[in-house]
Order: sequence, then structure tokens, then C-alpha cells
Amino acid sequence: MGKKKAWGGRFDGGTDRFVEEFTASIPFDVLLYRQDIAGSIAHARMLGKQKIIPRAEAERIISALEAIRKEIEAGKMSFDMSDEDIHMAVEKRLIQKVGKSGGKLHTGRSRNDQVALDLRLYLRDEIDGILALAGKVKERILLRAGECLGVVMPGYTHVQRAQPVLFSHHLLAYHEMFTRDEERFRDARRRANVSPLGAGALAGTTFPLDRESVARELGMDGLCENSIDAVSDRDFVADFLFACAVAMMHLSRLTEEMVYWSSAEFGFISLPDKLCTGSSIMPQKKNPDVAELIRGKTGRAYGNLVNLLTLMKGLPLSYNRDMQEDKEPVFDSARTVKESLIGAALLLEGMTVNEERMRAACDDGFLTATDLADYLARKGVPFRKAHEITGRIVRFCEEGGKRLKDLGLKELRSFHAAIGEDVRDAISLSHSVRLRNTRGGTGPATVRRRLEELKKK
Repeated sequence: MGKKKAWGGRFDGGTDRFVEEFTASIPFDVLLYRQDIAGSIAHARMLGKQKIIPRAEAERIISALEAIRKEIEAGKMSFDMSDEDIHMAVEKRLIQKVGKSGGKLHTGRSRNDQVALDLRLYLRDEIDGILALAGKVKERILLRAGECLGVVMPGYTHVQRAQPVLFSHHLLAYHEMFTRDEERFRDARRRANVSPLGAGALAGTTFPLDRESVARELGMDGLCENSIDAVSDRDFVADFLFACAVAMMHLSRLTEEMVYWSSAEFGFISLPDKLCTGSSIMPQKKNPDVAELIRGKTGRAYGNLVNLLTLMKGLPLSYNRDMQEDKEPVFDSARTVKESLIGAALLLEGMTVNEERMRAACDDGFLTATDLADYLARKGVPFRKAHEITGRIVRFCEEGGKRLKDLGLKELRSFHAAIGEDVRDAISLSHSVRLRNTRGGTGPATVRRRLEELKKK
């Protein structure tokens, strides 16, 4: 049987060892120790100011809590399964340090509002770290886009070569994605950064707590206004996990392209040796494992979101022990996103761009066919007719094993008399890219302007 619990007054005897192990969260929620201690310090200071406990005792409690934090950070504090969770582990150590007055810390507080606070503070800290790393990825994108401003590559739809675009323009599409990710994380941070402390178990407390002062000390933007919602809400966790899932989707799309761009079939980029691995049997192999693992870890983020949504979907108000299962998905997604952002930044920084292979790929696949149709439209041919004519020219080339630029003027004019010598410029790669200078387009002037805007931001 287990040791006597802080809540054991109602129970006869100890807790079965299986129950201790099955219900304990200390193996994973120990990660919340900084947030738990910060919340306890703010709570203790408020209890002293409100004269709910003597100020002197509050100060001793605060000093002891700061010492406990140092012990944990130095690896000098041991944890036992019977501690149940980080909250009880810290409280037990506090009582060992200051005696029975340590038990007064929990006045006006429940583990229900305490853990909600810890998780909110944890998410706030993790989001700040994720935002910093996302900023590094965006910096790498801007740097590489600036370096490659003149590089032309095939743009794709349906994984088929479609139209020529600037490689810089392609990279900046990911900059837009990560900017939206930042917005989602900031929104999640805002909704997480309100204090539930003072809600008690679910109904509030009879003690004259100053909830506002605790929230201010912790740098929070406001209070949870309903005590039942305060302890049962995990929407802010779902917000975070959703932001993580979408960010990983974007990282997966980027690294998927890096995987096939670096293949021999494409040869558009080369990844640095230090970010790749080899084969145990094939000596020639250079495998893009970092990119592949980022792509693979996306499933974890999706699973964690579904885990949390499934956990919460049928829970009656207010707190239920099921909600203990909310933490491991959070810890895993936070770690996964941070590590993946670090990996993506390294890949972007280290990749070598093969401009010649990209341009050679643009010469095949009829990427300027749309430009030929536009050329005919400017000559007065209705666009639908111009589209049909260009399609017939492409089929003619495919049957003869030719490219558009291989056709002579006579051959081109056989499809329509409006085609003249100026068609050569119209279907050139440089002309195709240069003309697309509408806002958001791939034209060099537009992309250069967008780069300058983003650098200023």
C-alpha cells in the first residue's frame, strides 16, 4: 500500500501501489516545475498581502520555493511515484523545509486551478520559444531568396511542370505560411495568458483572494471569469496543438520538396553532408534523413491534436481526471515543433542551389505554352481559340520530340498566321517571368519589392 496522501483524511488506509502508478503524472508533469513554483510564489505573496496567512510565513514560503527551484535545476531533488504530481512533490518538499506552515500555501487554492495555471504559463513560454525559432526560419528564407533572385525554376501544379517562376518567389511562399503560423501561435498565446487561479476546485473560494495581483505578477493579461470554466477549459491547449499541427504541415511540405529536389532525378539542390546520413549496405547513398524525419514527425502533431479533442469531447463540467492526459500531447508537440524548426533552418542555410539544372528543367515541359496563348490573345485571337491552337502546337511537338523553342517560324505560322518573329521573345523564359509583375506575381521587380518589404518588417 502507498504512503499517506495529503488528501488522505477521508480514506481508510493507503493507496494501492497500482493506483499510485496508474494515476501518477509526476513522470511527465515534472516539466512544469518552473511554472508551478512561479505560480506558488505569486499565490504565497498574495496570501501574505491579504493577511490570509502571516506575512512572515509567506516570505519563508517564498524563500523556500525559490530554493526548491534551484534544487530541481541542480538535479538534487528526487521524485517518488507516491508524490502523484509536481504540485504535491513541491508541497511535500516545502513542508520538509519550513514545517507545518508550508501546508498553508494551498489555502484558497485547488490542484484544479493550479494545474490550469501551470499549463497556461508553460504554453506561454513554449510559444515564445517557437516564435523565436520560426523567426529564424523566416530569416533563412529571406536570405536565400535574396541570394537566388535571378534563378528560374519550373513551377508545378499536379506535380507536373506548369510555368516558370523565380526560385525566390517559390521560397517566399513558405515565408507567407510561417507568418500565418506565427499569427496562430500569437493568438493561442493570448488566449492562454489569462489566470484561472482563484477558481478553486470549481466554485471559487471563501478566502478574500486578490486574483488580479497574482495575474499581474505572473504577467498575465486577465482572469478567467467563470470558476467552472476556469478549471475545465482546455480550449487554449487545443489552440496550441492546432497551431503546432498546421506549422508541422508547412514544415512537411517544405522538407518534402527538399527531399525530391535533392534527388538525382531533380538535382535542383544539394543538401550538406552534415545534415544527411548514409546506407549500411549501399556506399553511394546520401539520404536526406533530417528532411524526412521532419516530414515524418508531422503525424505526431496531428495525433496529439486529435488526442486532445477526443479527450475533451465528452467530458461533463467541470474537472475530470481524464484531463491529466492533456499534458503529454502538449509536451510532445512543443518539442517536435521546436526541433523541426531548428532542422528546417539548418537545411535552408546549408542547401546548395543548382541554377543550371533548374533552368534546364524549364526548357522541357512546354512551360511557356501559356505565354504563347497570351501572345495570340494579344494579337486579337480569342483566348479560348488561342488556348486550342497552343494545345495543338504542344501535341505537334510531343509527337515530333521537339520543344517549343525548337520550332521554326514557318512551323509555328502553320498553326496561325498571326504568329510573327516577335513570338521568340514571347515564349522565352526570361520574358515569361519578367512580365508577371502584378502584385503577388513572380516578376523580378515584384519579388524584389516584396523582399524589401519583408526585410523592413
